[in-house]
Amino acid sequence: MKRIAIAVACALLASSQVQGPNAQAHSSATGAEPSSQASSADWAVYHGNPHGTHYSTLDQINTKNVKRLRVAWTFETGDGAPTNDMEGDTIVVKGRMYFASPKGRIFSLNAATGTQNWVYDPAEGAPVSGNGRLRGVCYWADGTDERILFTSRNRLMAVDANTGKLIESFGDTGKVDLSQDLGRDPRSVSVNVNSPGVIYKDLIILGSTGATPGHIRAYDVRTGKLRWIFHTIPHPGEFGYDTWPKDAWKTANGANAWSGLSLDPERGIVYLPLASAGMGFKDFYGADREGNTLFGTSLVALDANTGKRLWHHQFVEHDVWDRDPPTPPTLVTVRRDGRDIPAVAQIMKYGFVWVFDRVTGENLFPVQEVSVFPSTIPGEKLATRQTLPAAPEPFARQRLTEETLTQRTPAANAAVRAHLATLSNRGRFDPPSLEGTVIFPGLDGGGEYGGAAWDPETGILYINSNEQAYILQLRAQVKKTSGEASAAEIYNASCAGCHGVDRKGNPPSFPALLGLTKRMASQQIPQMIAHGSGRMPGFEGSLSKTQIDGLTTYISDDNSKPATTTDNASENVDYVFQGYTKFLDPDGYPAVSTPWGTLNALNLNTGRYVWQIPFGDYPELNDPTTGSENYGGGIVTKGGIFFIAATVYDNKVRAFDKLTGKLLWEDTMPTSSIATPSTYAVNGKQYFAVSSGGGKNPKLKVGGGIIAYALP
Repeated sequence: MKRIAIAVACALLASSQVQGPNAQAHSSATGAEPSSQASSADWAVYHGNPHGTHYSTLDQINTKNVKRLRVAWTFETGDGAPTNDMEGDTIVVKGRMYFASPKGRIFSLNAATGTQNWVYDPAEGAPVSGNGRLRGVCYWADGTDERILFTSRNRLMAVDANTGKLIESFGDTGKVDLSQDLGRDPRSVSVNVNSPGVIYKDLIILGSTGATPGHIRAYDVRTGKLRWIFHTIPHPGEFGYDTWPKDAWKTANGANAWSGLSLDPERGIVYLPLASAGMGFKDFYGADREGNTLFGTSLVALDANTGKRLWHHQFVEHDVWDRDPPTPPTLVTVRRDGRDIPAVAQIMKYGFVWVFDRVTGENLFPVQEVSVFPSTIPGEKLATRQTLPAAPEPFARQRLTEETLTQRTPAANAAVRAHLATLSNRGRFDPPSLEGTVIFPGLDGGGEYGGAAWDPETGILYINSNEQAYILQLRAQVKKTSGEASAAEIYNASCAGCHGVDRKGNPPSFPALLGLTKRMASQQIPQMIAHGSGRMPGFEGSLSKTQIDGLTTYISDDNSKPATTTDNASENVDYVFQGYTKFLDPDGYPAVSTPWGTLNALNLNTGRYVWQIPFGDYPELNDPTTGSENYGGGIVTKGGIFFIAATVYDNKVRAFDKLTGKLLWEDTMPTSSIATPSTYAVNGKQYFAVSSGGGKNPKLKVGGGIIAYALP
C-alpha cells in the first residue's frame, strides 16, 4: 500500500432487546441487524452496541451544523492522579450517564445537565493508588430491576442503577471474588479486570488480566453464581491441550481477554480476543512453554449459552512478540457477490485487519505465510512460519529502515541511525534478543484498545493507529535453585520488566519507583505489592510476608543496586524482559519518520482504503502533519460525522467528514481524552460526550472529567 503522505462499559442491551425473537444460538440469518449494530437515543453499551460498531443512528448533529457545537456541561470527579489513566467510556440509558472514575468510583449523572445522581465508592473511602485502567461499567435491566455491574480489582460487583446502593443478594453481599473458580489456589493468583464483559440474557460474561490463567467465565446477573467457564489454557482432554507442555495448565498464566469481548446476541455467540500465552516477561520468553500454546493470541468464538468453543483462529503461534488483539472485534456485514455476509473484523497491534465469517470462522480475504527469523535465545523454539492477511493491506507501516528514520533534524536522524545500527532489525517476526530487537509497529500498536468504528451505511471501518517503534530486549538472569529468593531476585524477576532494573520506570504507563516513599504512605507500599493494581499483579499468594516486607525495603531505597544477571547460557538461566522501551530520538520524539499517528478509512467490501490522514500533533512543533500517539477510539454517526479525541499531546477532540476525512470541527480540552466518546439524545436533543482525564502525557496535570457538547 502506498500510504498517503501525509476513544468501560459493556457489550449489552436491555434484556428485552437481547432476548428478542432472534436470540437463539447460531441462526443462519444474514444481513443488517439494527438492534445490535447501532445505537440511537441511548448509548447503553461499551462501544455503543453489542456488535461493538461505535455507530449511532442519530443525525441531529451533522456535517452542515457540527461547526456550531458548544460545551453543554462539564463534570469533574476530582479523582485524577499522576498514576491514573482515565480510559473509561461513558454509557447512557434513559437519560442517565454511568462511568468509572480514574480511581474506580462509579458515577451516575443526569445526561442532559451533568448533575450528579449518585456515586458509589467500592474502596469504601480507603486510599486508592496505582493505575486501575477501568474502561467502564455494564447496564442490565429486567423490568424495574436495573443494575450496574462493574469490577474493582478482583471483585465483580452490582449496584442499583437508580440509587447506587449495593445489591447484597448478588454474590457475597454484592460482590463476587474473581480469584475463585480458576482451578488454582486463590492465594496464588492475582486477578484484575480492565475492560468490561458482555451481557447476554441473564449472564455477564467477562475475562480478566493479571497473574492468572485467562479463563472466560459467565456469571448469573441476578445471583452472581458461576454458570460456565471456558479454559483459555486447555485442561487435559480439552481441545488444544496438546499444544502446551503436559502440566502447563496447572501453572501457566495469560491467554486472557484483557481488552474486552464482543457479542452477537441474535446468534448467541461471544467473541474472545485473547492475549499471548504469557504474563510479564513470559510475554517475550517462551522456552518453558514449548508448542503453539492455544488459545494464546487468538480470536475464539463461543456459544454464549454454554461456553462451548465454536471456532477459533490463532493469529500468532508461540507468540513471543506480545502481538495480541488489542481491542474487542467489530461485528460487521460484508457485501460479496450480491449477498451480505455476517462477519467479524479484528484490528491488530501489528497493523493488519483480519476479517472472518462470523459463524464459520472462514477468512473472507486471502492469507499469506511468512517466515519467522530464528531466535538467538537458548532454548527458545519458535514456529517457523506465521500467517498474515494478504488483503486488506496493513494500516500501519511494517518495516523500519534507514530511509524511514526521523527527518525532524539532522542531529535526531544521526542519533537514531547510530542506535539502529546496534539493534537486530530483520523485519516482521524478528524475535526478542539480548542486544535489542526493533518491533514496528510498537508494543502499543498500530491498533490499540479504543478499537475500530464501522458504518453500516457505507461499509467503512475507521481505525486510528500509532506509528512508533519499540525495542524488545531480554537479559539473562540466574534462576533461584534453593532457599527463599532475596528481594533483589524477586525484583529483577517480577518487577524490573516494567519498572526497569534501575527502577526509573517508563512513565506514565510504568511509574518510576525512585522516590516512592515521597508519593505513598509507608503502609501503602506493602499493600500494593500484596494486592496489585491495574496491570500490576498482587503477590500475596506467591510471596511470604517476610519477602513482601523485604521487597518493600528494596524498592523504598533509592540507592543504586546491581541486577542479578549472567552472560553465560545454561540450564540455570532465565531470560527476562528488559522493559517497555520506545525507540525515541534524543529529544523524546519517535525515531521514525512522520506521520506518528494516523486515521484510516477502510472499505470492508472492497478491502481498499478510502482515505488515510495524519492524526494529532505536538503543539510545540507547530506542524499539523506529524500525527501523534493516540489512545481511545472514535464513533461514527448517520449524520455523516466521525468523532474522535484520543490524541495524547494536543488535548483536542475532532469531528471529520466520514466520507472524505475533511476536518469539520475541533475543540481543545483541559486534558486529553484517551477513551472512546459516546453520543446520545435526551428529550430529542443530541449530545456528544467525551472524558477529559489525560494520563498518557507526563508533562501535563491529569484530571477526571466529562465534557458534553451539543448544538446551541
